[in-house]
Amino acid sequence: MSEAQAILIPLINPNEPEAHLAELYISEGQQVRKGELLCTLETTKTTFDLAAERDGFICQLKRKRGEMLSAGDLLCYLADQPDWTPAPAAQPSTQLETGRENAVPEGLRISQPALRLAQEAGLNLAALPKGMFITESLVQEMIGKSKQIPRPEAESGDQKLPFDPTAILVYGGGGHGKALIDLLKALKTYRIVGIIDDAMASEAAEKTIMGIPILGGAEVLPRLFDQGVRLAVNAVGGIGNIAVRVRVFERLAQAGFSCPAVVHPSAVVEPSATLAAGVQVFPLAYVGSEARVGFGAIINTGAIVSHDCQVDDYANLSPGAILAGEVQVGKGALIGMGVTVNLRTKIGSGARIGNGATIKGDVPDQGVVRAGMTYPE
Repeated sequence: MSEAQAILIPLINPNEPEAHLAELYISEGQQVRKGELLCTLETTKTTFDLAAERDGFICQLKRKRGEMLSAGDLLCYLADQPDWTPAPAAQPSTQLETGRENAVPEGLRISQPALRLAQEAGLNLAALPKGMFITESLVQEMIGKSKQIPRPEAESGDQKLPFDPTAILVYGGGGHGKALIDLLKALKTYRIVGIIDDAMASEAAEKTIMGIPILGGAEVLPRLFDQGVRLAVNAVGGIGNIAVRVRVFERLAQAGFSCPAVVHPSAVVEPSATLAAGVQVFPLAYVGSEARVGFGAIINTGAIVSHDCQVDDYANLSPGAILAGEVQVGKGALIGMGVTVNLRTKIGSGARIGNGATIKGDVPDQGVVRAGMTYPE
């Protein structure tokens, strides 16, 4: 094979675009065989072993064990010679030019299938958009191999209707959205009008999720508001990038929508506990006496928030997480599945606690605790 293969970080979980480089088994210039492990990646949900797809030499390895990487990030190249170096990247242009580029431009996040397709089609990788994760379907759209399904236009001239307190939207059509659909149905309080999903807007004319129609993207919110729909639940979990979830709340607020707290009938919330707007409490979860849960926080299935805990805005407690009494969880923190947090412990804002960890001491802001660890060790 005359060309080096770019080894990219895969998208392990669609809801979590980042992964922790837990183990790195290779070094610069090392010869590897097909099937040999290159690294182990870890998310809050699972671990993933990345193996070589062919024989070759490791070149341009820039990553180190312990780094947080995003899907599409370059790990290294797998080349025929140990001294291979990439050709200089072409300057970006406003048009998608032809011409194969061996090297993945710095800052480009693209899946392995999308990279292969782009190279086969002769797209200039330097001209692909940065700052977003490039998927195979997006590349297909760029090269004209997929048909653009017309997006339904918002109806004009609709008369503004009064607020309907039973009508509610689900913003997001992924796994978290499905869980919220079941939660809302179990409540028997709301009528789910439809699903808003920017990524699925082009499919709005013909696709449903669990029998609920996709109405389009954020552009249809004003029309729905005029039709009396003023409530929504945020079904974007934001695992790996809480800013995405926050932006959805902001988008809904700008359109005049409110996000009520929703609690599954099988969950228990003590009368003295306080839930802010936008909070979601899933089946069999427990929120204890005088606990306070901030705006937009998620208390997932079977999670326990004991007495006097403070869970700040946008924090996410995964299934089975247990907070002992008087624990403080900072804004946007992610607590993985089955985590145990000891009495009076503080979890900093933006911290990420991996599955099954035991937390015995305070975790700083933006701190990362690997799955299964006892912290501090």
